[in-house]
Amino acid sequence: MTRTILLVEDEEGDVFFMQQAMQKAGVLNPLQVASDGQMAIDYFKGTGKFANRAEFPLPCLVLLDLKLPRVMGLDVLKWIRQQLGVAPIVVILSSSQEEADIATAYRLGANGYLVKPHDVSQLTEIAKSIKDFWLKQNTPPTETRERTATELWALASKR
Repeated sequence: MTRTILLVEDEEGDVFFMQQAMQKAGVLNPLQVASDGQMAIDYFKGTGKFANRAEFPLPCLVLLDLKLPRVMGLDVLKWIRQQLGVAPIVVILSSSQEEADIATAYRLGANGYLVKPHDVSQLTEIAKSIKDFWLKQNTPPTETRERTATELWALASKR
């Protein structure tokens, strides 16, 4: 089963270019998009338009921008890491090269930090790297590999 990727990005152009880069890199995983931080949290909670877990399964990988409307990316990361039984890979994908942002992201539990390139071909290289490492070679915790989205949500909602 091909696991879902959640792209949390508010800039429509960046969403479009990431979708294109993933396609060029041969990433077959479904890519869901949340356009702000609250929407990302709602996606994980399975509330509102994200209530149908068959259509919106919990992601195995989150590509998270930092500068987001409503709830900032670092707050989304902190929220994700506080949820029992939900342990997706979270890679920050941001324009920020600020050392404070990088350090805080790792301190809050980011698995990686990538700076958005200005060139589309470089973005495709990043997508290839994500595919090769995070989707192919990396071994996630058993709980994210073997439990269904429904089981994970049930665990998370008990908190």
